[in-house]
Amino acid sequence: MQPRLMLIVLVLVVIAAACGDSGPLERVGEASSGWVTAVTVPTTTTPLVVVEIGNEGLVGAGDVLWSNDDIGPASPSSDPRSAIAAVWERQIGSRFVQASRAEIAAALPTIRFPGTVPEDVRWMTSQLVFDPASGLLDIDTSAAFGLWTVEPYTVENGRLAVLRVGSAPDGAGAAKSDVVPIIVADGLSLGWTEAGLRYELFCRATIPELVCNAIVDSFVPLNELLTT
Repeated sequence: MQPRLMLIVLVLVVIAAACGDSGPLERVGEASSGWVTAVTVPTTTTPLVVVEIGNEGLVGAGDVLWSNDDIGPASPSSDPRSAIAAVWERQIGSRFVQASRAEIAAALPTIRFPGTVPEDVRWMTSQLVFDPASGLLDIDTSAAFGLWTVEPYTVENGRLAVLRVGSAPDGAGAAKSDVVPIIVADGLSLGWTEAGLRYELFCRATIPELVCNAIVDSFVPLNELLTT
């Protein structure tokens, strides 16, 4: 799918999600449905589609710089075990190993990621997270993503949101569960399970709850973002 077409599809997905019935987010959709509009912001290359939620804006995740996309092969092994082993070979010190989105999609075939992110986000970081004793992915947090407004790791509060993905607990269904707020300091954290994985999205207090929920509604398979 061409980048421009992908952005249009993402706009439609977010608008549909905001207007539809999504379990615990139903009230959010009702409250925001009258506020959501699509506008075009001119750039020096192609027009950038922004989805407006109230006074905030969301842009396609493919329009930000994925800092680690030049790490590893362009086409990782389609076998998850081989993809995981290849990233583990780069491990030095930290169990959080920088990995490209293609490597993470290969390691966790069912993983999903926001189709839209806050328009202030300029960089994305991505890691696979390991159990150092086994060299296998950590069960609680297998992948982690940082959404940055500044060059990653230069300013801590420049990280606007964090997504952690791990294995879903036994008994979790394949369908998306209810989204549950998790009490944390300095912001809002939303948790749910889907397709064998557990997600926790942390949004700093500067991100309105309405926007954080809209980000959750925009999740798509990470594989679909590899062509953007």
